[in-house]
Amino acid sequence: MLPYRYHFLLLLLLLAGAGSTQAQQLLLTGRITEAATGKPVPFASVFVPGTTAGATADENGRYTLSTAPADTVVASAMGFAALKKPIRQQAARQTIDFALGAGAVSLGEVVVRPRENPAYAIMRRVQQQKPRNNKAQLDAFEFDSYNRTEISLNNLPSELSNRKVLRQMTAVADSLGLERGANGKPVVPIFATEIDSRYYVLRQPLRRREEIRHSRMRGMAPREGSVISQVTGSSFQDWDFYRNWQQIMGKDFVSPIADGWKFSYEYELQDSVFIGKDYCYQLAVTPRRAQDLAFTGTIWITADSYALRRIDVYVSPEANLNFIDQIKVKQDLTPTAAGPWLPLQTRVVVGIRPLQQSTGVVARFVTINSNFEAQKEHPLAFYDRPLETLAAPVGPASKEPDNFFELNRPDTLSVQEQRTLMVLDSVRKLPAVRSLLEVADVVVNGYYRVGKFDLGPVLATVGYNNIEGLRPRIGFRTTPEISRDWTVRAYLAYGLRDGRFKYGARATHVLDRRSWTTVGFEYRHDLDQVALLDNDYALENPLFEASARLGNIDNGRPILRDLSALSLQSDLFRGFTQKVTFRHQQFRPLYRFAYYTGDVRVGAPTDDQFSLSEIVLESRYAPDEVLVQNENQNRRTSFGLKRLPITTLRYTLGLNCFLGGDFRYHKLNLLVEQSVRLGQLGRSTYTLDAGYIPSTVPYPVLKTHLGNQSPFYNAGAYNLMRFFEFVSDRYVALRLDHRFEGFLLNSVPAIRQLNWRLVATGNVLYGGVARANDAIIPQLDPASGEPLPRFQPLGRLPYTEVGYGVENIFRVARVDFLHRLTYRNSPGARNFGVKFSLQFSL
Repeated sequence: MLPYRYHFLLLLLLLAGAGSTQAQQLLLTGRITEAATGKPVPFASVFVPGTTAGATADENGRYTLSTAPADTVVASAMGFAALKKPIRQQAARQTIDFALGAGAVSLGEVVVRPRENPAYAIMRRVQQQKPRNNKAQLDAFEFDSYNRTEISLNNLPSELSNRKVLRQMTAVADSLGLERGANGKPVVPIFATEIDSRYYVLRQPLRRREEIRHSRMRGMAPREGSVISQVTGSSFQDWDFYRNWQQIMGKDFVSPIADGWKFSYEYELQDSVFIGKDYCYQLAVTPRRAQDLAFTGTIWITADSYALRRIDVYVSPEANLNFIDQIKVKQDLTPTAAGPWLPLQTRVVVGIRPLQQSTGVVARFVTINSNFEAQKEHPLAFYDRPLETLAAPVGPASKEPDNFFELNRPDTLSVQEQRTLMVLDSVRKLPAVRSLLEVADVVVNGYYRVGKFDLGPVLATVGYNNIEGLRPRIGFRTTPEISRDWTVRAYLAYGLRDGRFKYGARATHVLDRRSWTTVGFEYRHDLDQVALLDNDYALENPLFEASARLGNIDNGRPILRDLSALSLQSDLFRGFTQKVTFRHQQFRPLYRFAYYTGDVRVGAPTDDQFSLSEIVLESRYAPDEVLVQNENQNRRTSFGLKRLPITTLRYTLGLNCFLGGDFRYHKLNLLVEQSVRLGQLGRSTYTLDAGYIPSTVPYPVLKTHLGNQSPFYNAGAYNLMRFFEFVSDRYVALRLDHRFEGFLLNSVPAIRQLNWRLVATGNVLYGGVARANDAIIPQLDPASGEPLPRFQPLGRLPYTEVGYGVENIFRVARVDFLHRLTYRNSPGARNFGVKFSLQFSL
C-alpha cells in the first residue's frame, strides 16, 4: 500500500488533471437563423457528431454548448437541411452562427397494421416502453434547477394605460426600447423572479425536497417574498407528461402519451428528424373533442427507445376553461445513465384575460435542469423538509452579489428579456408603483404596513350586528423587521350598543424551523356564537371573522367568551404534526340558557354560565402535502391537491375543579380529506368527519351541525338544514363533491359552446344524543318560566341530502338543486331548495 503522502500527491495529480480537462472544454455560442429570411429558427438542435454533447436553441434561435475539443459542430431543425461548421481548436470561447437552408429528411421505417394510422403503431410502442423511460422507475434522482418567471400586462386599453402608474411604467419601458404588442399597445412587465435550487426525489416512500440556494425578485414584487420564491421553484414546475394527467392551475389536462391516449387524441405521423443526436418520429396531436382539457401540437418520439424526446403543445381556445387566453408548453427531455428520461428544459406561457377585450396577464416560466444524478438516495430524514430556503434573496440582505444570476444564469437572455429586467429594476422606484404595491399588499394580506407593524385586518375594522350595534376595531401584528421568530397580534374593539370593550392578543414563537416547532399563547375576551365554536378556521380567515359578526346573529346563539390558551406544535417527521393545547374558557350566553348543575329534575339548581378547562391533543398526517412557510406571519400554507388522504385525530380532555372548570369530559374527533381523479369522469373530493363525546355536558359543548338558511350554497354546511336543527354527541358524516368538468356537456352540440360543467354533491350525517345530554337542559327558563331554546337529536335514520347542478354559468355562477331525502316531515323542513353561489375558477 502506498504511503499517505503518495496518496496526497496522487490526489493533487488527479485534481490537476481534472483542472486541465476543465480548461480544455470549449464553450460555443451563437444564433441559428433561416438562410432565406434571416429569421431565428427556434428550438433548433446543435450537437457534436460522435459525442453526447448537444444543446437546444431557445425561442430566439440562440444556443450555448459546452464540449470537449472536437472538429465540427452540426445544427439541424425540422424542415431545414443540417449544416456542419468547423470548430477552432485554439479558442476556448467562440461564436458560431448557422444559416440553415430548406431541406427534407426521409421518413423512418415504421411497421403498421393494414389500414391503420401509422402513428398508432408508434404510440403502442411508446406505451410498451413507458416503464423503461418513465422517471417514476428511478429509485431516486436529483438535479440542479434554474427557474425564471416573468409576468406582464398586455392589451392595455387607452383609458387604463393613461392612468398615472401605468403611464409611468410604459414611459420607462419605451425609453429602454421594450417592444410593444402586435396590436401596437404597450406590454408592461410587472414582476420577475429567478430561482437557483437543487431538487431531490425519493420514490419509495415518495419524498421530494427542494433546496432554494439563491433567489431574486424584480419589479412589483410583494413584500412577503419568501412565499413567492418557494412557489416558483421546481417543486411547483414539475411538468411530467409520463403522468396521465397534468395539473395546471388546479385543472387536470390529459397527457398526449397517457394510458388512454386513443380515447382522448388523434395522431398524425408527419416526419422523422434529428433532435440533437436523437433520431425521432414527429407526431401531430389533436384532442378528439375541442372542448376537452387536452393539448394540441407536436411530440417527438425517439426511434430507438420510443421515449418522449420533445413536446411542443398548446391548449385550444375552445377548451372548457375560464379566463385563459393561452397555455403553451415546450419541453426537452434527456436520458439518465440508468435509462429513464428527465426534463432538461421547459418553457411555459400562460395568458389570462377575464374578457375578450380586457387587459390580459401573461406569465412566462423557464426551467432549465442540469447536473443530473440518478439512483442516489439520501437518508429518509433528509427529505423531511420538502422546501428549504438556504440563503436570503440576492440583493442587499444577501451575501451574494447583485449580479449573481448574470454570472451564473444557464441560458442567454434575448435582447427583449434583458430590457424586461431593466424595466423591472426601474419601475419599482417610481412613487406611483410604490403606492400601488402598498394597496396590493392590503388586498392580498388584509393588513396595512406602518413602520415595523401591520395594522388590520382591514375587513374587521368596522362591523355591525344586532348585539353590539356599530363595532369599530383596531388591531396590529408585528413584522419580521422586529423579530423573525416572534409574531405578536393584538386588537381592541368596542360595541356602541352593548357598551362593552372586546380585546385579544396572540403571540407565536418559532423554536425550530426545520421541524416547525412553535409555541403560542392567546387570550381573548370577545363576542362569539355557539354555532361557530367548532370552526377551526374562524381566526385564520379575515373574511370569515368579519362576516360572522354582520347582521342579526341571534340564530347563531351569541355568547361572551373568555379564552386563554397555550399551545406547542412540532413535526415529528415529514407530514406528521403533533400539537398539544392547554385551554381555559368562560361562557356567558346572551340568550335564554340554563343547565342543571347537579340533579336533573324540575326545581333542581341550575346555572346559566359555565367554564371549561381542557387539554387538547392533535395528530395530523399529510404524507404528500407541500407546506410553504410564510415568514411574515410565522405560519405555513398548504399548496396543491390532496392526492393522498390527510388525516387529523384530536382528543380533548375536559378537567373539572381545575382552573374553575365545571365539567369533566372526553371528546374524540377524526377528519379525513382527499381529492381523487376519476379519469374522464372528473375529480371528486370527499371529507369524512366523525366525533364522539361519552360525557354529560350542555349542548354548547356538543357538536352543533352547521345548517344553511341563506339562498347561497355553502360547501361546508348542510344546505337544507336549519340552524340548530340537529346537535350530536356522537356522529359520522361524509361529504362528497364531484366536478365532472366538461364530461357529458362537452359532447352536447347545443350546450358545449356555453362551457357549462356538471356538479354533484352529497351529504350523509348519522348521529345522536345521549339521554343524559338532552335531560341536562331544563324545559323552562328557571328565571322567567318561558320555554328555553331546544335542539333536536338525530334518530335512527341518517340525515341525507343530495344535489346536482351546473357551474361556470357566465364563467362565475353556480346553481345547485338540492333534495332532502330524510327527516322530510320535521317542523319547518325544506325538502327541496335551489342555492346560488359565485366562484372564480378556471
